[in-house]
Amino acid sequence: MKFCSECGAGLSKKIPPGDNLPRFVCDTCQVVHYINPKIVAGCIPEWEDKILLCRRAIEPRTGHWTFPAGFMEIGESTEQAAIRETFEEAHADVEITSLYAVLSLPRISQVHMVFRGSMRTPEFKPGTESLDVQLFSLEDIPWDDLAFPVITEALERYVADVARGTFPMHFGSVFPRMKS
Repeated sequence: MKFCSECGAGLSKKIPPGDNLPRFVCDTCQVVHYINPKIVAGCIPEWEDKILLCRRAIEPRTGHWTFPAGFMEIGESTEQAAIRETFEEAHADVEITSLYAVLSLPRISQVHMVFRGSMRTPEFKPGTESLDVQLFSLEDIPWDDLAFPVITEALERYVADVARGTFPMHFGSVFPRMKS
């Protein structure tokens, strides 16, 4: 970051009064420009006893498998972002059933919020960011071909939780519906 988005003047990296970390501060108007981690919202789409994974069509890690995930957009909730990413990458319609994991990646300034999502139908197809989309039984997850360590960690935890019976493998919503 070189210039102030408020006035266009140059920035210096210094500790502002009342703070304890170096920040970019405008030399002219003194506006502090914070750089914070980005939130990645993801979904493990579930259908019967399987999960839906996407083979990436974009860098980084083109050709490797992941569950649908991506950066949140301004104005959406984490749940909405997970639903949107699932539809964009896999054309799958999901209902979020629970927050599954929060994984911090401070080295790359990201926080991943992974949700479980119940697929409303078994219909899916690759989106523009996916080469392929498939349902996998937990025994058939392509462990050696997963895109990122955070995906491996989330899925390892997921499989272990299923094996322990931490949550059932029937995928209805955990949120009760209101009756009219």
